[in-house]
Amino acid sequence: MNNKKNRFDFLPVCREDMDARGWSELDFLCVIGDAYVDHPSFGGAIISRLLESLGYRVGVIAQPDWRSADDFARMGCPRYAAFVAAGNLDSMLANYSSPDKKRRKDAYSPNGQPGKRPDRATIVYCNRIRERFGDIPVVIGGIEASLRRTAHYDYWSDSVRRSILTDSRADLLIYGMAERQVEAVAPRLVSGENIRDMRDIAGTCWKTHNPEGAQDAVKLPSFGEVADDKRTFAEAFRIFYAEQSFAGRRLIQDNGAWHVVHNPPPRPLSQDELDRIYELPYARMPHPSYDGDVPAFAEVNFSITSHRGCFGECSFCALSQHQGRVIQSRSAAGIEREARLLTSLPGFKGYISDVGGPTANFIGGSCKKSVTDGPCKGKSCLFPKPCKFLQADHGEFIALLRRLRAIPGVKKVFLRSGLRYDYIMADPNGGEFIGELCRYHVSGQLKIAPEHAAPSVLALMRKPSAEAAERFIGAYKEANRRLGKAQFLVPYFMSAHPGCGLGEALELALFMKKLNARPEQAQEFTPTPGTVSTCMYHTGIDPFTGKNVYVAKEREEKKLQRALLQYWMPENRALVGKALKKLGKANLMI
Repeated sequence: MNNKKNRFDFLPVCREDMDARGWSELDFLCVIGDAYVDHPSFGGAIISRLLESLGYRVGVIAQPDWRSADDFARMGCPRYAAFVAAGNLDSMLANYSSPDKKRRKDAYSPNGQPGKRPDRATIVYCNRIRERFGDIPVVIGGIEASLRRTAHYDYWSDSVRRSILTDSRADLLIYGMAERQVEAVAPRLVSGENIRDMRDIAGTCWKTHNPEGAQDAVKLPSFGEVADDKRTFAEAFRIFYAEQSFAGRRLIQDNGAWHVVHNPPPRPLSQDELDRIYELPYARMPHPSYDGDVPAFAEVNFSITSHRGCFGECSFCALSQHQGRVIQSRSAAGIEREARLLTSLPGFKGYISDVGGPTANFIGGSCKKSVTDGPCKGKSCLFPKPCKFLQADHGEFIALLRRLRAIPGVKKVFLRSGLRYDYIMADPNGGEFIGELCRYHVSGQLKIAPEHAAPSVLALMRKPSAEAAERFIGAYKEANRRLGKAQFLVPYFMSAHPGCGLGEALELALFMKKLNARPEQAQEFTPTPGTVSTCMYHTGIDPFTGKNVYVAKEREEKKLQRALLQYWMPENRALVGKALKKLGKANLMI
């Protein structure tokens, strides 16, 4: 691998790196389940660089050999604490595509090599740290900890599990985007405060044997209750979901030996604060010790994060629970500075691969109230239709993209993050954005995610109607016709989502045929911790309405639904025929 950076452009990863800096010990140790890529698209890089910026001596152990505790001790015991994260993905999702099928590639490991992280990495890493270092403060974070912070359904064991805070034996859990929490925790540890006394930090969960210390908290049904009764699980999820705002209330849940207390999320970062995070001195490369590239890095190397958060609230997406529903945007000047930095990097050929976030065109807030008071409880900005207070406006985004296109050395700025087409169509000037998009920011094809066509399934997904997708597709095609461009759409669809039976799968297949959409890869719903859809999958209940929901769980039906999603493939002909026969439509031509 041609890497012009050397080890001293990175934080220490071994005793030799420490010795070269004249360090006898670390202040903080960061243990991560991904390869060490010092780039702001990787959570481990952000937190370790943030700690460094606060003046602390920080070391990174990436993908340690967990089969013993020895590798965790390569830089000695940290003076104040260990921060632990499984990586940019939940470790079970990174390791398995289904309960019985291991993945053949891990995009967050060198050369995509699988098996570099253990199952339930957060728990394993914490237990090894305890084995080696005893009772040092241990803080867990990242998406695995964030989405497993209360009692939750685990698809891979088909069971309800306790909060990961109790199973990991960690002292404190940081959920969501962790900068505010880390900046609060680290100096208090350095000042000598006991981590078990840190009970007032927004965006954290802590555990106690004595629930009297959290009398202001809303009581969630206990682990035992949600494990034993699915309707109680759904009700607990409804309560939990409603409080995920900086204006929310504290929660408490009995997890057996411990009560877990869930403090409300922190207030969003300001533009200046977010700019500072993305302008830390990242090496913007994988560590030079790796023999080969890290596939996930190649995807983001020349991309720019413009914002965090998503008010789209798709039921199957965890980001509203992790990054939150309030948009946190960087300044246009800060984004431009990063774009200019990209033009100076080795290998940059003039193409910025993406400018976006969870949803690219949500660069501004949904409305003024969401910024000051938090998102509305029990209401959605876009579902079932755009809220009358929604500020659907792409003017700021268009101005930003024009600014980036004007930078010397930038040939093209592409948009590869998802776009919410219903938000585009809600903008009175959305046609201008579609024109700019087609003229300058599409690399031959644009990806959109209608996900389904059956109204009942779309309602459970909290997605816009099929008609909304058709209106956008028509506008996109017309814009390209005017421009004389042959650019295509790649729509994404999902099979076996809660609420989808064979009838709904057929409705989707007929819609795809109408669009002449033939995706080469089919996406089957995978229940991941913390999402609305996973709650429905486990319980068969819509947590917001209490109504029963059909769930396809048998492997045979999932195969039939998946075949209908790719009905034109010769290898699926027999399965499609079987599905149609089951539906009493054996003579239907599809």
